[in-house]
Amino acid sequence: QVQLVESGGGLVQPGGSLRLSCAASGRFWRIYDMGWYRQAPGKQRELVATITRDGMSNYVESVKGRFTISRDNAANTIGLQMNSLKPEDTAVYYCNGAARVVPGYSRGNYWGQGTQVTVSS
Repeated sequence: QVQLVESGGGLVQPGGSLRLSCAASGRFWRIYDMGWYRQAPGKQRELVATITRDGMSNYVESVKGRFTISRDNAANTIGLQMNSLKPEDTAVYYCNGAARVVPGYSRGNYWGQGTQVTVSS
């Protein structure tokens, strides 16, 4: 199985920056597409950014030009650099990944526990 653990959340002023990290551990064959999601109070969970193993990325329109997703396949980690943060970015951010525990079998979908990001004066 795969364990995903996020870190780097916290309180930051508008216009500030944070870097989130997600580390995968456990017994698995390979991790495929990964991404960051977020959920604000009273809102549905939304996709923030995704990244493939070869580095192709996709972003929700509201964060384009401000957030950058990255990954290190050898280390089984992904990051999210968040710049020019706005109050509307406040949410719990979740790491997600698709992985095969055994080669040749179906991929499973795994989630981290979430990390709080609060943007406020």
